[in-house]
Amino acid sequence: MIQTLFTSRRKKDELKAKEAAELERSKALRAQKEVAAFGAEHERRSGALSSDETWWSQQYQWLRSQGYLLRPRYAPDWVPSWEGSKRVAFDCEDRQVIRFGRIMDATRLSDGLYVSLKMVEKSEHPDEAEIGLYFMSDKLASDPKNHCVPFFEVLSVPNNDNKQIIVMPLLLNFVKLRFDTFGEVMECLRQLFEGLLFMHKHHVVHRDCMWMNIMMDAKDLYAEPYHPVKPHMKRDFSGLARHYTRTQRPPKYYIIDFGLSRRYDGTEENPLEYPIFGGDKTVPEFQNNTAVPLNPFPTDVYYLGNVIREQFLNTKTGFEFLKSLIDDMVQDDPSKRPTMEQAVERFDSIRQNLSTWKLRSRVTARDEGPFEHMYHGAAHWRRRIGFIVKRVSAAPCLP
Repeated sequence: MIQTLFTSRRKKDELKAKEAAELERSKALRAQKEVAAFGAEHERRSGALSSDETWWSQQYQWLRSQGYLLRPRYAPDWVPSWEGSKRVAFDCEDRQVIRFGRIMDATRLSDGLYVSLKMVEKSEHPDEAEIGLYFMSDKLASDPKNHCVPFFEVLSVPNNDNKQIIVMPLLLNFVKLRFDTFGEVMECLRQLFEGLLFMHKHHVVHRDCMWMNIMMDAKDLYAEPYHPVKPHMKRDFSGLARHYTRTQRPPKYYIIDFGLSRRYDGTEENPLEYPIFGGDKTVPEFQNNTAVPLNPFPTDVYYLGNVIREQFLNTKTGFEFLKSLIDDMVQDDPSKRPTMEQAVERFDSIRQNLSTWKLRSRVTARDEGPFEHMYHGAAHWRRRIGFIVKRVSAAPCLP
């Protein structure tokens, strides 16, 4: 018996040692990630601004004079709210660090609208501002088929002829919130097909239409303003941010980032560009020879098809009805891919043939566990019955 107790205690000690070692490894990994994201380790511990954040902080007063207010963290007289208290730094609003150094959020002072500020170096992306402003012209901006992110204005940074700041609405990545129904996904895809075709019809090729460059205006999806760095939190970090489903509050989807985009003369039937890698490195025609110029429009078709393949066909169940179209959009030979106009026609036909039952059905992840399946399934059916009783459309659309 003594031997049994000794063995049992030894096993417990070994288990505790393993758990402690795993915890230390986890902490070390987290520390490495935080250092990579926030800069030097001493800066991470103290909460000091990163070098990118310091640049934005230096623009604080000038941006305010232009009508845009940055968060308190970037004010010249900022003192960390957790200093001298027992508060955990990472639980404080002013400890939230921007994810991308060139992107900052702000409040437009004239009306309180939350906006996004993007710093662009003209030497790197000379056409970005011009293309964005082109889609803001009176004729195009009012077209409901235009899903290019609105450029409210373009600011020239003082004493730096190379830097511009593009002011846009504050947006959220299109997959940040879970899709509840197939109808919600199909409305999202309808807008994306429509938006990319709109660009192509106006002789603009995006050249980087990957998942990170597809966003949605989520301000109406949330019951209260969400935090731009941690969208699951309220903007003031006073608690979790509640949100509706996309059926209850259908969002508008946008295509962003025209840094690699090109605009052509309408007479150019077969424009040629040397391959340039964007965020999606899987483009088949770029794999072997980047010294041969190609028509970039079929590459856009691949990008959008691959977004749908990676975000829905490969990771969710029940999207087999899209497989034939997507397979054609991502063919290795760009000449065999449909044009965006052909892709839109085929997509619309598929969408119109889906039953109301299918559109109301829940989207489930391939790796969804039994508890998650039961939890989300029960909530979905409560909403679904309510939508049927209230005659809410199974295919949500913009108001």
